[in-house]
Amino acid sequence: MSGLRVAAVGDLHASEEHRDRLARSIAEVAEAVDVILLAGDLTTHGLVEEAAVLADACRGVVVPIVAVLGNHDHHAGRAPELAGTLEEAGITVLERSHRVLEVADLEVGIVGTKGFVGGFPGAEIPDFGEPLLREVYAETTREVEALEAGLEAVAGCDRRLVLLHYAPVTETIVGEPEGIWAFLGSGRLAGPLGAYRPDVVFHGHAHHGSPDGAVGTVPVHNVARPVIDGDFLVLDL
Repeated sequence: MSGLRVAAVGDLHASEEHRDRLARSIAEVAEAVDVILLAGDLTTHGLVEEAAVLADACRGVVVPIVAVLGNHDHHAGRAPELAGTLEEAGITVLERSHRVLEVADLEVGIVGTKGFVGGFPGAEIPDFGEPLLREVYAETTREVEALEAGLEAVAGCDRRLVLLHYAPVTETIVGEPEGIWAFLGSGRLAGPLGAYRPDVVFHGHAHHGSPDGAVGTVPVHNVARPVIDGDFLVLDL
Protein backbone atom coordinates (compact mmCIF):
# COMPACT_ATOMS: atom_id res chain seq x y z
CA MET A 1 0.00 0.00 0.00
CA SER A 2 1.36 3.40 -0.97
CA GLY A 3 1.79 6.35 1.34
CA LEU A 4 -0.19 9.57 1.52
CA ARG A 5 1.41 13.01 1.71
CA VAL A 6 -0.80 15.66 3.30
CA ALA A 7 -0.32 19.43 3.60
CA ALA A 8 -2.32 21.27 6.26
CA VAL A 9 -2.65 24.84 7.46
CA GLY A 10 -5.21 26.92 9.31
CA ASP A 11 -5.82 30.59 9.95
CA LEU A 12 -4.92 31.86 6.51
CA HIS A 13 -7.07 34.97 7.12
CA ALA A 14 -7.22 35.66 3.41
CA SER A 15 -7.60 39.22 2.18
CA GLU A 16 -6.52 41.16 -0.86
CA GLU A 17 -3.15 42.00 0.70
CA HIS A 18 -2.40 38.27 1.01
CA ARG A 19 -3.29 37.43 -2.59
CA ASP A 20 0.22 36.92 -3.96
CA ARG A 21 1.52 34.95 -0.98
CA LEU A 22 -1.50 32.65 -0.97
CA ALA A 23 -1.27 31.94 -4.67
CA ARG A 24 2.45 31.24 -4.47
CA SER A 25 2.32 28.99 -1.39
CA ILE A 26 -0.63 26.92 -2.58
CA ALA A 27 0.85 26.44 -6.05
CA GLU A 28 4.15 25.32 -4.55
CA VAL A 29 2.73 22.84 -2.05
CA ALA A 30 0.30 21.39 -4.61
CA GLU A 31 3.30 20.14 -6.56
CA ALA A 32 4.53 18.10 -3.60
CA VAL A 33 1.49 16.55 -1.88
CA ASP A 34 -1.55 14.36 -2.49
CA VAL A 35 -4.14 16.43 -0.62
CA ILE A 36 -4.34 19.91 0.94
CA LEU A 37 -6.32 20.55 4.15
CA LEU A 38 -7.39 24.03 5.35
CA ALA A 39 -8.30 24.18 9.04
CA GLY A 40 -10.63 27.16 9.22
CA ASP A 41 -10.35 30.94 9.55
CA LEU A 42 -9.89 31.00 5.82
CA THR A 43 -10.86 34.70 5.72
CA THR A 44 -10.16 37.76 7.85
CA HIS A 45 -13.70 38.99 8.49
CA GLY A 46 -15.90 36.36 6.86
CA LEU A 47 -16.45 38.40 3.71
CA VAL A 48 -17.19 36.78 0.36
CA GLU A 49 -14.61 38.98 -1.38
CA GLU A 50 -11.97 37.65 1.03
CA ALA A 51 -13.03 34.09 0.24
CA ALA A 52 -12.67 34.97 -3.45
CA VAL A 53 -8.98 35.68 -2.89
CA LEU A 54 -8.47 32.16 -1.55
CA ALA A 55 -10.71 30.73 -4.27
CA ASP A 56 -8.56 32.38 -6.95
CA ALA A 57 -5.42 30.91 -5.37
CA CYS A 58 -6.91 27.42 -5.41
CA ARG A 59 -8.71 27.47 -8.74
CA GLY A 60 -7.10 25.03 -11.14
CA VAL A 61 -5.11 23.16 -8.49
CA VAL A 62 -5.20 19.49 -9.43
CA VAL A 63 -4.83 17.87 -5.99
CA PRO A 64 -7.93 17.79 -3.75
CA ILE A 65 -8.36 20.71 -1.35
CA VAL A 66 -10.62 20.15 1.65
CA ALA A 67 -11.54 22.86 4.16
CA VAL A 68 -13.61 23.63 7.22
CA LEU A 69 -14.75 27.07 8.29
CA GLY A 70 -13.62 28.87 11.43
CA ASN A 71 -15.01 31.56 13.71
CA HIS A 72 -13.68 34.37 11.47
CA ASP A 73 -15.52 32.84 8.53
CA HIS A 74 -18.82 33.12 10.42
CA HIS A 75 -18.23 36.70 11.63
CA ALA A 76 -20.20 38.49 8.90
CA GLY A 77 -23.07 36.00 8.90
CA ARG A 78 -22.35 35.02 5.29
CA ALA A 79 -20.90 31.56 5.80
CA PRO A 80 -23.12 29.85 3.18
CA GLU A 81 -22.09 32.38 0.50
CA LEU A 82 -18.47 32.11 1.55
CA ALA A 83 -18.58 28.32 1.33
CA GLY A 84 -20.24 28.54 -2.07
CA THR A 85 -17.48 30.79 -3.38
CA LEU A 86 -14.86 28.28 -2.26
CA GLU A 87 -16.78 25.30 -3.63
CA GLU A 88 -17.07 27.00 -7.01
CA ALA A 89 -13.28 27.05 -7.17
CA GLY A 90 -13.08 23.32 -6.48
CA ILE A 91 -12.52 23.41 -2.71
CA THR A 92 -14.54 20.86 -0.73
CA VAL A 93 -15.97 22.59 2.35
CA LEU A 94 -16.99 20.18 5.10
CA GLU A 95 -19.46 21.20 7.78
CA ARG A 96 -20.44 18.38 10.10
CA SER A 97 -19.80 16.04 7.20
CA HIS A 98 -17.23 13.79 5.57
CA ARG A 99 -15.80 13.02 2.17
CA VAL A 100 -14.10 9.90 0.83
CA LEU A 101 -11.40 10.49 -1.78
CA GLU A 102 -9.45 8.11 -3.98
CA VAL A 103 -5.92 9.47 -3.60
CA ALA A 104 -2.52 7.84 -4.17
CA ASP A 105 -4.16 4.42 -4.63
CA LEU A 106 -5.81 4.81 -1.23
CA GLU A 107 -9.33 5.36 0.00
CA VAL A 108 -8.98 8.44 2.18
CA GLY A 109 -11.81 9.40 4.52
CA ILE A 110 -11.80 13.01 5.72
CA VAL A 111 -14.15 14.07 8.50
CA GLY A 112 -14.54 17.82 8.84
CA THR A 113 -16.37 20.18 11.15
CA LYS A 114 -15.62 23.46 12.87
CA GLY A 115 -15.80 22.21 16.42
CA PHE A 116 -16.73 24.68 19.14
CA VAL A 117 -15.91 26.03 22.58
CA GLY A 118 -16.61 24.76 26.07
CA GLY A 119 -13.34 24.15 27.85
CA PHE A 120 -11.54 21.05 29.00
CA PRO A 121 -11.77 18.60 31.91
CA GLY A 122 -11.71 20.50 35.18
CA ALA A 123 -13.00 23.73 33.63
CA GLU A 124 -15.89 22.95 31.26
CA ILE A 125 -19.16 24.72 30.54
CA PRO A 126 -21.92 22.46 31.95
CA ASP A 127 -25.36 21.73 30.53
CA PHE A 128 -26.94 23.81 33.28
CA GLY A 129 -28.12 27.32 34.02
CA GLU A 130 -29.07 30.13 31.69
CA PRO A 131 -30.51 29.11 28.32
CA LEU A 132 -27.74 30.92 26.42
CA LEU A 133 -25.03 28.92 28.20
CA ARG A 134 -26.99 25.71 27.67
CA GLU A 135 -27.19 26.55 23.97
CA VAL A 136 -23.38 26.81 23.87
CA TYR A 137 -23.26 23.32 25.37
CA ALA A 138 -25.85 22.10 22.85
CA GLU A 139 -23.91 23.53 19.91
CA THR A 140 -20.79 21.68 21.01
CA THR A 141 -22.92 18.55 21.37
CA ARG A 142 -23.99 18.86 17.73
CA GLU A 143 -20.36 19.16 16.66
CA VAL A 144 -19.35 16.11 18.73
CA GLU A 145 -22.21 14.05 17.33
CA ALA A 146 -21.30 15.02 13.76
CA LEU A 147 -17.68 14.11 14.37
CA GLU A 148 -18.72 10.72 15.72
CA ALA A 149 -21.05 10.07 12.76
CA GLY A 150 -18.37 11.03 10.27
CA LEU A 151 -15.77 8.81 11.88
CA GLU A 152 -18.17 5.89 11.82
CA ALA A 153 -18.87 6.53 8.13
CA VAL A 154 -15.17 6.44 7.15
CA ALA A 155 -14.19 3.61 9.49
CA GLY A 156 -13.30 1.28 6.62
CA CYS A 157 -11.05 3.71 4.72
CA ASP A 158 -7.31 3.12 4.29
CA ARG A 159 -6.53 6.51 5.85
CA ARG A 160 -8.82 8.48 8.17
CA LEU A 161 -8.18 12.18 8.72
CA VAL A 162 -10.02 14.67 10.92
CA LEU A 163 -10.10 18.38 10.15
CA LEU A 164 -11.28 20.84 12.81
CA HIS A 165 -10.86 24.52 13.61
CA TYR A 166 -11.22 24.41 17.41
CA ALA A 167 -8.88 22.32 19.54
CA PRO A 168 -9.88 18.95 21.04
CA VAL A 169 -6.99 18.82 23.56
CA THR A 170 -5.12 21.24 25.82
CA GLU A 171 -1.64 20.19 24.67
CA THR A 172 -1.93 22.14 21.44
CA ILE A 173 -3.19 25.33 23.09
CA VAL A 174 -0.41 25.54 25.68
CA GLY A 175 1.14 28.97 25.20
CA GLU A 176 -2.22 30.74 25.08
CA PRO A 177 -3.41 32.42 28.31
CA GLU A 178 -5.20 29.78 30.40
CA GLY A 179 -8.01 32.25 30.99
CA ILE A 180 -9.14 31.88 27.38
CA TRP A 181 -8.74 28.11 26.97
CA ALA A 182 -12.51 27.59 27.23
CA PHE A 183 -12.86 29.68 24.05
CA LEU A 184 -10.19 27.76 22.11
CA GLY A 185 -11.88 24.37 22.02
CA SER A 186 -13.60 21.61 23.89
CA GLY A 187 -12.34 18.41 25.44
CA ARG A 188 -15.66 16.82 24.47
CA LEU A 189 -14.37 16.66 20.88
CA ALA A 190 -11.75 14.17 22.05
CA GLY A 191 -14.35 11.51 22.87
CA PRO A 192 -15.03 10.36 19.28
CA LEU A 193 -11.33 10.68 18.44
CA GLY A 194 -10.38 8.30 21.22
CA ALA A 195 -13.16 5.88 20.32
CA TYR A 196 -12.52 5.69 16.56
CA ARG A 197 -8.77 6.45 16.53
CA PRO A 198 -8.28 8.18 13.16
CA ASP A 199 -4.77 8.40 11.72
CA VAL A 200 -4.36 12.10 12.45
CA VAL A 201 -6.24 15.22 13.56
CA PHE A 202 -5.57 18.79 12.41
CA HIS A 203 -6.93 22.02 13.91
CA GLY A 204 -6.12 25.73 14.01
CA HIS A 205 -7.44 28.71 16.00
CA ALA A 206 -4.77 28.80 18.73
CA HIS A 207 -2.25 31.21 17.19
CA HIS A 208 0.03 31.12 20.23
CA GLY A 209 -0.45 27.44 21.03
CA SER A 210 1.82 24.46 20.60
CA PRO A 211 2.21 22.33 17.48
CA ASP A 212 1.67 18.79 18.74
CA GLY A 213 -0.59 16.85 21.06
CA ALA A 214 -2.47 13.57 21.15
CA VAL A 215 -5.68 11.83 22.12
CA GLY A 216 -4.30 8.52 23.36
CA THR A 217 -2.30 7.26 20.38
CA VAL A 218 -3.96 9.64 17.89
CA PRO A 219 -1.66 12.54 16.90
CA VAL A 220 -3.21 16.01 17.01
CA HIS A 221 -1.51 18.90 15.19
CA ASN A 222 -2.20 22.60 15.64
CA VAL A 223 -1.63 23.94 12.12
CA ALA A 224 -2.52 27.56 12.74
CA ARG A 225 -0.18 29.42 10.42
CA PRO A 226 1.59 31.36 13.20
CA VAL A 227 2.40 28.04 14.92
CA ILE A 228 3.81 25.97 12.07
CA ASP A 229 7.27 26.35 10.57
CA GLY A 230 6.54 27.43 7.01
CA ASP A 231 3.36 27.93 5.00
CA PHE A 232 2.11 24.35 5.49
CA LEU A 233 2.70 21.39 7.75
CA VAL A 234 3.52 18.48 5.43
CA LEU A 235 3.12 14.92 6.75
CA ASP A 236 3.59 11.49 5.23
CA LEU A 237 0.98 9.00 6.41
